[in-house]
Amino acid sequence: MIEKEPEKRDTDPLSRFSDRVEDYVRYRPTYPSAVIPFLAANAGLSTTSIVADIGSGTGIFTRMLLDAGADVFAVEPNDAMRTSAEVELSRWSNFRSVKGTAKATGLPKGSVSLITSAQAFHWFDSIASREEFRRIMKVGSWCALIWNTMNLGTSEFGIGYEQIKKVFGSERGRVRHKDIENSGRLDTLFSAGNWRKHVFENSQKLDLKGLKGRLLSSSYSPKEGHPRHKPMIAALETLFHRCQRDGFIQIEYTTDLFLGRLA
Repeated sequence: MIEKEPEKRDTDPLSRFSDRVEDYVRYRPTYPSAVIPFLAANAGLSTTSIVADIGSGTGIFTRMLLDAGADVFAVEPNDAMRTSAEVELSRWSNFRSVKGTAKATGLPKGSVSLITSAQAFHWFDSIASREEFRRIMKVGSWCALIWNTMNLGTSEFGIGYEQIKKVFGSERGRVRHKDIENSGRLDTLFSAGNWRKHVFENSQKLDLKGLKGRLLSSSYSPKEGHPRHKPMIAALETLFHRCQRDGFIQIEYTTDLFLGRLA
């Protein structure tokens, strides 16, 4: 058993993914294609929309908005993640990269018709974000918060994967959006009862290299050189070989979308 050393305080959460960009780009899942027509039907997303994708990271959800024809301001404070998105998405004429945060986007007042945030709101200050979102939104605009969550369940792989995260991962890196849902922070952002939750199914098929990359894309996973890294990878390899089918593991996700207007 690997003993954990005392966790060090993460003094700069904006930089926590800087050394994980490559794994994030390659191995994080995208979002269900059904999300885009849902936003078109329920939040007015169209080719005339001006969207602020806040905490856009490497641009996984940004790309879907661009493909839908919207003009997108991808607002991201992390230099490495933002640069990765710029390299990948600069060929879209409707893409705009912005160095900014949820509480200081740098966007003009009343400039956007939709705000999105995929896999990011749990890092935000909900009070400061509400103030900034209301400032940049046009009257009557919608805000959509989106998360992919692994459905590991009670399968052999699921139990094993959770155990690997528990034994080798860092608790300080884990921020679960389910905690956000139950904490009242969504009510702080939208005002109580002014949002609705919508659920979609999603999945990801990974070979061993992909599964390693998926684990290492998480901020709680020890990187190469850390004393827990090698035993973690060894445990993951053992789990993969025990549970794989035809050389792959399929991970099922629930995609939660919280949609509302900021009253």
